[in-house]
Amino acid sequence: MPRLPVRSRSMIGGLAATLALGLASPVAAQTEGAPEVEAEADAAPMTKGEKRLAKLLEGRVAGEPVSCIRTQRTAQMQTIDRTAYVYGRGHTIYVQRTDAPEQIDDSDTLVINRFTSGELCRVDNATTFDPFSGIFTGVVFFDDFVPYTRVKTDAPGEG
Repeated sequence: MPRLPVRSRSMIGGLAATLALGLASPVAAQTEGAPEVEAEADAAPMTKGEKRLAKLLEGRVAGEPVSCIRTQRTAQMQTIDRTAYVYGRGHTIYVQRTDAPEQIDDSDTLVINRFTSGELCRVDNATTFDPFSGIFTGVVFFDDFVPYTRVKTDAPGEG
């Protein structure tokens, strides 16, 4: 029997856990105090990637999603494992969760084939490669970019 890669094994394990929780939910809903049980099940603990993204977004407000963003040579793209790509720095940053954020791997190298040189758009073609072996590891399908802008505080201090 062929051995599955670690990424596939963890994905299968996650699917099995999700199915197990999904099958257990109807039973829990029949017990007394069911709304409390469902609320606890919905409040799943944040992943390491979600915590890192939340820290980056502290003090920022989400704007309307856009299909393209202007790119600059000095701006950086951060990869947050199993969560999102974050582009830019300073006043406004853009979060790209992709169509399948659970497949984002911060150890992969992202190669983007752009249709325009000054913009990064949801229609651009992106692939991932293992940086050590050079082996193709996947295709990234972008979604809209969500801008997060730093909120100005009126007065220094708390409040």
